[in-house]
Amino acid sequence: MAHLYAATGDGVARLDEAGQAWTVSMSLRRSGAQCLAVDPTDTSIVYAGLREGGVRRSIDAGRSWVECALPEPGVFSLAVSAADRALYAGTEPSRLFRSDDQGESWRELEALLELPSRPSWSFPPRPWTSHVRWIAPSPHDARLLLVGIELGGLMRSSDGGESWQDHRPGAQPDVHSLAWHPRMPGRAYEAGGGGAAFSVDAGETWQPADEGRDRHYTWSVTVDPDDAECWYVSASTGPYTAHGGGDPQARIYRRRNSEPWQALGGGLPESLPAMPYALLASDGRLFAGLADGQLWESRNQGETWTACTLQGDKLDSLVALGDASG
Repeated sequence: MAHLYAATGDGVARLDEAGQAWTVSMSLRRSGAQCLAVDPTDTSIVYAGLREGGVRRSIDAGRSWVECALPEPGVFSLAVSAADRALYAGTEPSRLFRSDDQGESWRELEALLELPSRPSWSFPPRPWTSHVRWIAPSPHDARLLLVGIELGGLMRSSDGGESWQDHRPGAQPDVHSLAWHPRMPGRAYEAGGGGAAFSVDAGETWQPADEGRDRHYTWSVTVDPDDAECWYVSASTGPYTAHGGGDPQARIYRRRNSEPWQALGGGLPESLPAMPYALLASDGRLFAGLADGQLWESRNQGETWTACTLQGDKLDSLVALGDASG
């Protein structure tokens, strides 16, 4: 049976598969939880990032939470390294912090703010600021770290964040999400505001990957753990369409073996009713979490889909997913 965590934009849900349904248990209600990270070595440890309330930690699978005293309150991204269990938090305004004691104490990786491009970082809806949208520690090398600034670029560090390379060639500067392949060192993937890209040299350089998609505002990215050539993105026609609350004109796409992207159907609504904010591929299954709280699943790389039956607490939205199965 699978177990998932989800951030709703307002709280955190644990979803436990029980037969043909999933039981939803909400916590951190009305907290503004908009991102999360699961400890890959102990999935009962989960962290939640709050829009205005810093970081919370649970060591009992989301049943109870304690505050982690982060210096900045606006948390937009979290990650736990599979290589050394370091916890990273990214904020608005753009700052990056690291903890080596499960959030008890933090150290700012200040060199990120010394990049030459920093004066140009700007988030269009709030042009006076920017934020660290995504943090991707390499699961193969504890010192290798990718960070996406919205809107500013895809930055890379090979020394644990002590120094940084500025926006990487070929990558999308409007970074929305990043992923590493868990078993093939060197393979990384990006979904950004102008399209998607991938890297075969551990994030040093990137290659655009847009052929076959008629929507180029990509949001979530995930990769098949067993196949580095099979990855997925969600996409819409633009930011206002995706996030405006109306018809998102969104689709989920799959790319295999360097072929053009393929729009996925197979049971999905012809027009998705809400933006797929969260994609997660794990253990032969692909999940899509929608902005209206729907959860969809595929067990054949997106060929066919089933709507998950949810019971228990109500899910109003899904903005992030984390694997709690271990």
